[in-house]
Amino acid sequence: MDLDHEMKRRRTFAVIAHPDAGKTTLTEKLLLFGGAIHVAGAVKSNKIRKTATSDFMEIEKQRGISVATSVMGFEYHDAKINILDTPGHQDFAEDTYRTLTAVDSVIVVIDAAKGVETQTLKLMEVCRMRKTPVIVFVNKLDRIGQDPFDLMDELEQQLRIHVRPMTWPIGNGPAFKGVYNFYDKNLQLFTTKDKQTVGESVQIDIQSNELDKQIGEFAGKLREDLELVHAIYPPFDRDEYLAGRQAPVFFGSALNNFGVRELLDCFVDIAPAPKRFDAEERIINPGEPKMSGFIFKIHANMDPNHRDRIAFLRICSGEFRRNTNYLHVRSGKSLKFSNPTSFMADKKSIVDEAYPGDIVGIYDTGNFKIGDTLTEGEPIHFKGIPSFSPELFRYVENADPIRYKQLAKGLEQLTDEGVAQLFVNRANGRKVIGTVGALQFDVIQYRLEHEYGASCTYRPMQLYKACWIESDNKVQLEDFRRRKWQFMATDKEGRDVFMAESSYALSASQEKFPDIRFHFTSEF
Repeated sequence: MDLDHEMKRRRTFAVIAHPDAGKTTLTEKLLLFGGAIHVAGAVKSNKIRKTATSDFMEIEKQRGISVATSVMGFEYHDAKINILDTPGHQDFAEDTYRTLTAVDSVIVVIDAAKGVETQTLKLMEVCRMRKTPVIVFVNKLDRIGQDPFDLMDELEQQLRIHVRPMTWPIGNGPAFKGVYNFYDKNLQLFTTKDKQTVGESVQIDIQSNELDKQIGEFAGKLREDLELVHAIYPPFDRDEYLAGRQAPVFFGSALNNFGVRELLDCFVDIAPAPKRFDAEERIINPGEPKMSGFIFKIHANMDPNHRDRIAFLRICSGEFRRNTNYLHVRSGKSLKFSNPTSFMADKKSIVDEAYPGDIVGIYDTGNFKIGDTLTEGEPIHFKGIPSFSPELFRYVENADPIRYKQLAKGLEQLTDEGVAQLFVNRANGRKVIGTVGALQFDVIQYRLEHEYGASCTYRPMQLYKACWIESDNKVQLEDFRRRKWQFMATDKEGRDVFMAESSYALSASQEKFPDIRFHFTSEF
């Protein structure tokens, strides 16, 4: 196939939000409108309602939250859409940060009543740092919410980005009638009350008398609002959007199918095709003929019946082909993949080729780590896929000594996913799990029991932060190890880790040992 054509029709993006803003519900409706599924699921399920496609893990179905990034791909018009639905909960932010390295653009979901929330601000910082193009979807217009002009002001001030409405709501809460579409210059009213299937839309010229018949008292207010929008906000500029300086804003209700098709249609038109990537050695352009890609996520036990482990590969350049030898740069080995897969959450199908922007699943027997690179021979190292310094720590204790091997294997594989980090304390040889959020401990404990048949308990540790250390001054490094022996550990790579008991201990160590470098991400 034509590489250039296939590359240009790819749209790879993440959906991000604060918890409960409706991120996973929006993902479901995008899949529904795209024809990828026929019935949309609910995030919180009961025995009758279908669970969300992207929330396929058992713990996600039970708790009604996303705890892992899921990948879904489908065809829409002439575009190949790759959606990455990310966890919203701050305890799983590290998974989201890494996912943002693998996408070309982002849709941010905002709750119309709550506005911009804490986790949204943190995720937006990552997007701004990477200059990732952002589209905003203001959700839950079916509930009483803020005035849309107030929301637009809040978006500009809090997210520190210029905004431009692409649709505009007609009423909100029980009186929500639909949206006016600036991009297509028409009005769309949705009349369906069925929340699980796609509703019909009615198109009307904004200046026609038919508008007054359809929405009555709202017609005058809508015309006034549209005039004000044109007066206040600059026109949509795609170059500004692609540079990460302007955010198109859509209004709607994902639960009721309001405004989702408008979002999807416009997204396909304006969102960027696969971008170039910075490697340590050089810039990688997507149109290069030779394949390159990096592992940004590993998921153990996607199918618990087969105990399979999948590494997620983002294709950065060239064409990935099944049963072709590729260089695993870190190990120097040549690897061939007989059953690479594409995804619809946990549903997999074998692919023969993939192109820049695509996410390919590779069955992994322990060869891969997050950040690994595959190429056609060139030693390339992609930048910006770190593990963060954990701030919460627990000793791991085996609750069932007979199943020691299952526990060891489970800890090894689950911490390979990057949701938590595994250290071994040098003073006593005990295993320590470090995370950036408390909920990760529950997820690991649950998955150890249900996926590996192992059970563990935790013992609390009062530590401030773990950081990686290195130094060119071997005498000073050895002195540090000796003085701080009870707070020293090793990570899975065998690297030195200092487990500081307090912020004072950390700053005092940095001052006393000036030749030692203290790193707060694993990428150094």
